[in-house]
Amino acid sequence: MKALITIFRLILRDQRLSLLRGGALGLVVLLMGTALLGLSGWFITAAAAAGLAGVGAVFDVFRPSAMVRFLALGRTAARYGERVLTHDATLRALAGVRVRLVASLSLAPHARLVRLRGAQVLNRLTADVDALDGIPLRLILPLGAGLAALAISGLMIAWLADARVALTIVAGYLLGAALILWRGGKVALAPSRRAEQAAQAFRSRMIDLVAARADLAVYGQAQAQAAAVMQAEARRLADRQALDRIERRAGFALSVLAFAVAAAALGLGMTLAQSGVISPAQAAIGFFAALALAEAIAPLRRAMADLGRMAQAAGRVVQDLQAVPPAQAGTQSPDGPAVLTLEDIHLHRPGAAAPLFQGVSLVLHPGEWLALVGPSGAGKTTLLLLAAGVKSPDRGRVVLAGVALPDWDETALRDTLTLVPQRSALLAGSIADNLRLAAPDADDEALWQALQAVALDGVIAARGGLQLRLGPMGAGLSGGEARRLTLARALLRRPKVLLLDEPTEGLDRATADMVLSGIRRYLPQTSVLMASHRPAERNAADRVQSLT
Repeated sequence: MKALITIFRLILRDQRLSLLRGGALGLVVLLMGTALLGLSGWFITAAAAAGLAGVGAVFDVFRPSAMVRFLALGRTAARYGERVLTHDATLRALAGVRVRLVASLSLAPHARLVRLRGAQVLNRLTADVDALDGIPLRLILPLGAGLAALAISGLMIAWLADARVALTIVAGYLLGAALILWRGGKVALAPSRRAEQAAQAFRSRMIDLVAARADLAVYGQAQAQAAAVMQAEARRLADRQALDRIERRAGFALSVLAFAVAAAALGLGMTLAQSGVISPAQAAIGFFAALALAEAIAPLRRAMADLGRMAQAAGRVVQDLQAVPPAQAGTQSPDGPAVLTLEDIHLHRPGAAAPLFQGVSLVLHPGEWLALVGPSGAGKTTLLLLAAGVKSPDRGRVVLAGVALPDWDETALRDTLTLVPQRSALLAGSIADNLRLAAPDADDEALWQALQAVALDGVIAARGGLQLRLGPMGAGLSGGEARRLTLARALLRRPKVLLLDEPTEGLDRATADMVLSGIRRYLPQTSVLMASHRPAERNAADRVQSLT
């Protein structure tokens, strides 16, 4: 419940005026509906009583009938305005939540980012945020409007008829609806959560099936993945059917409650009318108003059925929005020699029995190439992440140009130092689009020079040039070609320090030699620190440092 309130506060902060107007119109709809039915009941009963008394000829039928028409038309207009305002405000606010969610995820620590899968992030931005629209539209605003309508209608019934009738109606609806919705919500919570989990599993598995269909077909797993997709959908449908049954039962129970409250109001009103305390027409006001007030609690059955889904989605979104970002970088932008120094680095991986690094130190001078070697798991990639400032050591520090990395201005640091990890993302678009992510103002000649440096210019020219279109995640290029394209993109930044994680992985020896020599020619003054598994990389380095 706390997460639901947090999300509603966020939505209310973004669209306060529209939501308040929509909520007020929702209250007006309920009050007009109650007044319409109460007035109609009074009008019919009073007119019949006047006719029986023989004074029907002088009974004023014009003003009550005009009021009935006004309430009917006004209620329709208020309902339209309430729908437009609340839905528009909610959709706008949720768009803002998506932007905040992307920003929060982008600031997450590296260890968390690498664990996020594309399908998981997509679910956060679509399914989870979509589930939040029910918080204002089906829960908070209807609940607030319903309670306010019961309170105001109770006061009006007490004034126009009798306080005992008003108390019977208000207490009956509050206690009965609370019991029904509490019981229904308790029963619906588990299937609602299961249905949402199944829906998320369906989306994730479907995305995996579509994105990796070629690999799945090669390994003979396409049918198994398709079966997993259908199993998730079958679970979702089964839980949705269970929720539908719960919602229908709750709706029936609320209908019985409305009948019981109206019957109680009618019985009490008739008793008071027979006693001469109120007139029959006043008794009719209480009865018909009780029938109309059923509308105040009816919408909440939908919220009851979706409560588990909304709570689960809100919990995940709030957790992502409130995630503590990494420490903010400082404000220094040194312009001295870009000497990279790792001083007495100690690092212990969570859950590991032994530390990964104990007192590791190295110095990388401008223009120098240093290769890190060691068996898999020795920490080469981790050391590059430490040198890039995306991970922090337990002890020791990383210094660039005489200034510790946390003291650097973030923009200046990324202009000076560039990391090319093992798996870099390529976008759906042209070769030029992907390259210009690093250098938006670069002309075509500069792009071709970067491609030439990584021995990719001939391949790209033969396949359509810079306008060659790539699919999602760089589909259309081989693994080695995609690797070289990300290297070319990094070269366009012209950093003073370049961190490479196995830069020639997937390349033959001749191509690897061409790529490494091309990088050195393109960036002759840039220092390079690379994690190496291959002889070509070690031969290209000026020094080799072992991490064993």
